[in-house]
Amino acid sequence: MVLTSSILASAALAQDTPPVAPTAEYSPYPSQDFPNQVYFGDTHVHTTYSADAGLIGNTIGPDEAYRFAKGETVTSSTGLKARLARPLDFLVVADHAENLGTAPLLAARDPRLLETEYGQSLQAAVDAGDLPGAWEIFSLTKASGEDPLADVPGVYDSVWQEITAAAEQHNQPGAFTAFIGFEWTSAFNRSNLHRNVIYRGGKENADTRLPFSAYDSVDPEDLWDWMAQYEADTGDRLLAIPHNGNLSNGLMFDTVKLDSDELLDADYATRRARWEPLYEVTQMKGDGEAHPMLSPDDLFADFETWDKGQLGPNPKTPEMIPNEYAREALKRGLAYRTELGVNPFKFGMIGSTDTHTSLSTAQENNMFGKVVALEPTADPIRFEEVVGGIGGDESVAQYAWQTSASGLTAVWARENTREAIFDAMMRKEVYATSGTHIRVRVFAGYDFEESDLPRSDFAAYGYANGVPMGGDLGKSEGRAPRFLIRALRDPDGANLDRVQVIKGWLNADGSTSENVYDVSCGGREVVDGACVGVVGDTVNPEEASYTNDIGQAILGGYWKDPDFDPDQSAFYYVRVLEIPTPRWTTYDRKFFGVELPPEAPISIQDRAYTSPIWYTPE
Repeated sequence: MVLTSSILASAALAQDTPPVAPTAEYSPYPSQDFPNQVYFGDTHVHTTYSADAGLIGNTIGPDEAYRFAKGETVTSSTGLKARLARPLDFLVVADHAENLGTAPLLAARDPRLLETEYGQSLQAAVDAGDLPGAWEIFSLTKASGEDPLADVPGVYDSVWQEITAAAEQHNQPGAFTAFIGFEWTSAFNRSNLHRNVIYRGGKENADTRLPFSAYDSVDPEDLWDWMAQYEADTGDRLLAIPHNGNLSNGLMFDTVKLDSDELLDADYATRRARWEPLYEVTQMKGDGEAHPMLSPDDLFADFETWDKGQLGPNPKTPEMIPNEYAREALKRGLAYRTELGVNPFKFGMIGSTDTHTSLSTAQENNMFGKVVALEPTADPIRFEEVVGGIGGDESVAQYAWQTSASGLTAVWARENTREAIFDAMMRKEVYATSGTHIRVRVFAGYDFEESDLPRSDFAAYGYANGVPMGGDLGKSEGRAPRFLIRALRDPDGANLDRVQVIKGWLNADGSTSENVYDVSCGGREVVDGACVGVVGDTVNPEEASYTNDIGQAILGGYWKDPDFDPDQSAFYYVRVLEIPTPRWTTYDRKFFGVELPPEAPISIQDRAYTSPIWYTPE
């Protein structure tokens, strides 16, 4: 009764007291519009709908791929239970456009397929349990360049609509983004020129036409034409992500157009920059950030390196390597900008898996292999299968133990939706990791001070006074760029070893140069731009374990370019390295009790590469 009387008395008093005007500006967030979340995902997953997955044992499709990415437990094609330590935020199922859905069509004994001689021969091999034979039929047919089902009405349409339907079903704006996508699998002379095409929009527009395939053309310029026509017709938007330059035998960043002696021109540069804002710098088939031949002074350039040849038997020659690696392409892009007025190689950097198991597993202790035959097993095939340089001799062979658990794409965006993540990709506010969930943020400007690094409004201040990864610095007026960098370890992972800035620049004579600067080192000093000593190594090979006794959980850095020349074009990107941890092959040795190949590394230093920030004098 007393309590009730008090409440009534307060209410009466409130009616006699003039209301206090609300302070409209109290909350700082209603007007805040800069990207404030980092989302992790995979832009490159193949399911049973890819012929080179479904015809060699992958029986699970897009539905399971999305459910696995969302954190559900899924049974793999070999009967193993699989789950991620933490769900992903987004996924692109990018099945090969060429002979899309062949395996599901065979499983359904689709009459349209079986009316063709090609389909009958495949079905006979599958019914006999001869998967290698089915694979050979497909491979030889694809190599001919002629689509064996080109004249079969509707056979691909139904498959594509199943794929887009799965993306629509699993797309949950705000919670999980399921992108529609496909892979255009150009393999000119068996060199890897593949691109993943990602749709910003949904099924309604995507279903209006089939994906562009290598049967249509192996020339990326024709792919860009197709993308432009799609956008014009639908109002939707697309982007393409090149990958595996290290298996292109010098073609990915060539100085001439494909199968031509014609040098790159301004039109080519403009279109490539428009349609290919990103580059897949790390994935299962090796890392493509840098190469020790190109960057001999970089202690960390030789990371998961594949440099013997291409997908087929043709060997690598030294002159091919400069046209295959991201850092060298970024440097050459500066020269093209001066020569052509446009930089064709102005790309951001992402990572992905290129898994053909439908399972996006990028952690070293959860590595499900490149293809179904290489899923976790004590069978020697897990290490010994030839997966690169196929058909060649020992000098070009790349083995399964050399595959990486890599990688992931991290995106700074405002919300977890197709539109927000796609737009972040277009503006290159993204970074690559080799599979870890490191958080990295970097801003560059001319007025930052070291005292800005610990600011509580770090991001808001960075956007207001500088540019983020993927951005362009304005005119310097003689001032050197200054960088604010923050890096936070994977919450369930390893401490950080160091934060570095990689700079590339264009000299007055048209040549290019680079330098690697250590900015922050876990527990050690930085002297003259280099860490004093190494971080150490706590990896126990027998137990496949490590400890976080070394390194630091958080590293930050303020860095001012000590060698800045306002007349030189330049780019800057950040590389963050973890302390050594067991490589997936070491986990396998512990789990299965198998012997490792003598060349196999025991440990790995997982890492992140941010998209560059560019400076142009004019």
